[in-house]
Amino acid sequence: MCGCRARRTCAGFTLVEVLVALFVVALGVAGAASVQALAVRAAGEAARLSDGTQLAASLAQRMRANPAAMALPDGANPYLAFDIEPGAALPAALSCYGGADCTPAQIAQLDLFETAAALAGRFPGARLRVCRDDRPPDAAGLLAWSCTGAPGAPVVVKLGWRVDASEADAPAVFLALGAGAP
Repeated sequence: MCGCRARRTCAGFTLVEVLVALFVVALGVAGAASVQALAVRAAGEAARLSDGTQLAASLAQRMRANPAAMALPDGANPYLAFDIEPGAALPAALSCYGGADCTPAQIAQLDLFETAAALAGRFPGARLRVCRDDRPPDAAGLLAWSCTGAPGAPVVVKLGWRVDASEADAPAVFLALGAGAP
């Protein structure tokens, strides 16, 4: 549309055409920015999940490396009593390095202290629980913090955190040490 006289030739764009083009470009840039923000958030959550899995696997390996403590009855097993919630005090620190002569219970206490310290440093506001549990996820696919404690149930490590208050309070990482692990 030119708006010029019939004998003159018009060249260029009108102001309305330029504004429509700018609006379309602005929509595209806004869409790309929102996709980028979602990608950054997803990458952060994937990194937290990976770190959480590594922390849970590290504790599981420490537990496997201390078979004397794991062979204790459930009530005396120091690992099965481990349930650290946000803001809880860390277990007492011990030094079982070098030439220290530590009992299996003291080694377990060191393992739990180091795990709790790593949890507090890397996952502020997170919860970690070790227990016997054979409960399946609920209908929504979420795991529960409570444990059945049934004899012969696998020993599990549960780790969870909330990025914001709208998320469900459920473990994000669930690692079983094996069916009926001692």
